[in-house]
Amino acid sequence: AYIRGGAKPRAEWRVGTEYEKVGVGRDSGAAAPFSGSQGIERVLQRLAEQYGWTPKLDRGRIVALYGRQANITVEPGGQLELSGEQCESIHCAHSELLEHMREILTVSEGLGIVFLGLGIQPLSAVDEIEWVPKRRYEIMGPYMQRVGRLGQRMMKQTATVQANFDFGDDRDAIHKLRAAMGLVPLVSAMFANSSVSEGRLNGFMTLRGHIWTDTDAARSGMLPFVFNPDCGIEDYVEYALDVPMYFIIRGGEYVEATSITFREFMQHGYRGERATLDDWALHLTTLFPEVRLKRYIEVRSADSQPPEMMLALPALMKGVLYEPDSLDAAWDLTRRWTWEERVELYHAAHRHGLKAKFRGIGLDDLAREVITIAASGLARQRQLNANGEDERIYLDRLEELVRHGKSQGRLLAERWAGEWHQDIQKLIAHTSYRLPIAA
Repeated sequence: AYIRGGAKPRAEWRVGTEYEKVGVGRDSGAAAPFSGSQGIERVLQRLAEQYGWTPKLDRGRIVALYGRQANITVEPGGQLELSGEQCESIHCAHSELLEHMREILTVSEGLGIVFLGLGIQPLSAVDEIEWVPKRRYEIMGPYMQRVGRLGQRMMKQTATVQANFDFGDDRDAIHKLRAAMGLVPLVSAMFANSSVSEGRLNGFMTLRGHIWTDTDAARSGMLPFVFNPDCGIEDYVEYALDVPMYFIIRGGEYVEATSITFREFMQHGYRGERATLDDWALHLTTLFPEVRLKRYIEVRSADSQPPEMMLALPALMKGVLYEPDSLDAAWDLTRRWTWEERVELYHAAHRHGLKAKFRGIGLDDLAREVITIAASGLARQRQLNANGEDERIYLDRLEELVRHGKSQGRLLAERWAGEWHQDIQKLIAHTSYRLPIAA
């Protein structure tokens, strides 16, 4: 009932985008610290002072900022995340992203911090990155080490761009969840952008994507039951009930609850506490499948991107998910794949990106089909900017890359090994966000 409560009529459908960025020291290329006079906390402080954001404190430290329609949060390794407003069009998201980046760059310039359009920290190893002092992360961090080998790397080194979409009813929710889950290997490959880490080529186009495969199998990856013809929202609820919890919040304090599943919490309680709807809502945010169902649908398979590509994911998925014919066509593209093929392709996409092959067809060919489907959806939606352009403009750079069979990660790897001569300063010069932002 809680998830169903998110259903909305078509006129109220919106797109919400979440943008994460890794920050590094301009001179060193090492991950920017959270603490200190030249750290991420200072960036937050300046944003609050200069642009009217409201700070949120965790035991006296600024760990988030609240705005009128958007929030800025900090991931465990100091990655800055803008959770954008609910936008009717990608043009609205574009204006918001430009304003956000101008603010961030204006305050960070004097601190010697630059933000990179990459899916992973390019130089710093996980142990060299300061933990953000949030109680939530103090519970998640140690737990990650028990359930997978790479969870702390996910938390501290990686950055993503995610897009959130509404649904009309149960059937629409499952159709969108299924179509988006089917596209996961393709989205991973198209937006692969984490091929250089710890100062070297890491052997993957998206190491961020690979890291998720060894983080916490109970709560991440693709979900096989979504592809069952009779799948319903209840199946997602059943899945969620059997995932171990991280914590509950009582009296404003986090209480660790990693030893029980939510189903057990509902049946037996925990430390004298009974499960509430707020606990359930919180629990749903601690599941990390490639496509997540809450009171909306969240597409989570893309690495963070350079400015001109940041809006390609929300544009692509809006074209697919918000136009019935496009939604059907996207599902039709992957409908006949077996579960084993999906898993194989998922792993191949992480390693090889668009060069991965499926049944003798290159992923780049399939990706071109997805872009065509999305573009026709956006053309029919016909949402125009002040210049009379529709939202297909946000697919231009993606379309160009895919036409050449390359993701950002492939370009990065080629340049790192070639013209940049493995020079971190050249990488910073080419991948950092800078003023004026042209997007």
